[in-house]
Amino acid sequence: MDDTGGKSDYHLIDMATKGEGAIHTAFTNQVAYCDANGAPITARICSAILAVVEGERSNALIERIRSWQGAPLADALPLRVAGGIHALHLSGDAPELSPIYRGVPVDDARIVEEVIFGHEAQLLSWLDGPPQTNEAGRSSNFAAAMLWLADQGLPPRFECLEIGSSAGINLMMDRYHYDLGGVMVGPEPGAMHFAPDWRGAPPPRRDIKIQSTRGCDVAPVDLTDPAQALRLKAYIWPEHTIRFERMEAAIVAASERKPDLVRANAADFVEAELAKPQESGTTRVLMHSIVWQYVPEDQQERVTAAMEAAGARATAERPLAWVALEANRTVHRHELRVRYWPGGEEGTLLARSHAHGADIDWLAG
Repeated sequence: MDDTGGKSDYHLIDMATKGEGAIHTAFTNQVAYCDANGAPITARICSAILAVVEGERSNALIERIRSWQGAPLADALPLRVAGGIHALHLSGDAPELSPIYRGVPVDDARIVEEVIFGHEAQLLSWLDGPPQTNEAGRSSNFAAAMLWLADQGLPPRFECLEIGSSAGINLMMDRYHYDLGGVMVGPEPGAMHFAPDWRGAPPPRRDIKIQSTRGCDVAPVDLTDPAQALRLKAYIWPEHTIRFERMEAAIVAASERKPDLVRANAADFVEAELAKPQESGTTRVLMHSIVWQYVPEDQQERVTAAMEAAGARATAERPLAWVALEANRTVHRHELRVRYWPGGEEGTLLARSHAHGADIDWLAG
């Protein structure tokens, strides 16, 4: 058995694949990914969409999917369409979807085809931008990474910068409480409480403080706007009911004090923030989760160059760290990787985790 858990058809998936066969690969990989992460209903929706796309009927939505010019897997094309369909279900505009979302065995392709052709105009707009999968549970990985960084000798006061912040839910992590394998972090009870299923040794026990958080997004979401909040809810996999509860808690927290979130692309934001003075005795951290695949290649290069240049100037009193939680499509898990300057430039794989933070496999010892 290979490291995909037996799913050899999905081994070494190239996220940047375009051209012939890329649409089919993107959808089948997304189905496998959903199944591997406890989302069978979302898998059913994605599989049904593919059946319609590969069928004989056509409309503007179907043709736009078939002729997708980008890399459909990196662009999360299946989840764009699935998000639009889920929104129709949540709003009650497509009651015929109800059996699928209740988990009832039905002819998924027939129902989804009916919805695609009956709600073409509403669904088309969902193709215009990537999913906003802002999930608070992923911040458990950020908290664990900060514990580890403090254990490496970096100052335990963190100035956090996040790219692809969406609604800024993870920017409010200083208000959350974490139980990470028995290691407690954050105020108790906190605006939200996270206790992921922890596997492996616990993370280091260190007293850490989140000094500040600031983030950017090319299309930031205002959680206090009900219409924008509904769009975020549509991207929540319906099987994960706790995520809806977390979204409501995040809305309350944002209503009390909005996160520090600006409209900017990743490269402009990182370059501007790294140019600002850094307080002595603080660790400046760039963090992101399920974002890198959406950042254009030229911006990825600028962010990397800016981080490495700032890292070369970093000192023990003013260190720099890069914490990334991104998908590994070959194992259908997310990987928590950390680089820091000075001393940890080469990077370390700290953990593998569930897509939405339900469990964490700690690998760092």
